[in-house]
Order: sequence, then structure tokens, then C-alpha cells
Amino acid sequence: MIDPVCGMEVDESSPYKTMYKGKVYYFCSPHCKKAFEKDPETYLREGPKGMPM
Repeated sequence: MIDPVCGMEVDESSPYKTMYKGKVYYFCSPHCKKAFEKDPETYLREGPKGMPM
């Protein structure tokens, strides 16, 4: 699986995950999870942008 925020490869054992529109997304860190939850449509439409600051 690919982290939709930073593009890193993550697996389903990651503790950082969220469900959006019926699909589970996995993240490499709480920072990426928080960034996605703040604006999921941007990441789904435009793709990974690198680590959020």
C-alpha cells in the first residue's frame, strides 16, 4: 500500500489508518494521517505531495 500523503510504502499492519468513503487508507505516521483527514480530496485527486510539515 502507498501512503496517499507522502507516497511511502506502508503495510496493513500500520497503526495509522483511517476510513474515507468506505475505503481504508494506511499511513506511515500520525502526521500523514492528520494531513489526509484534514483534506482527503486533495490527496486523492492530486496524489502524494511528500511529508507534511
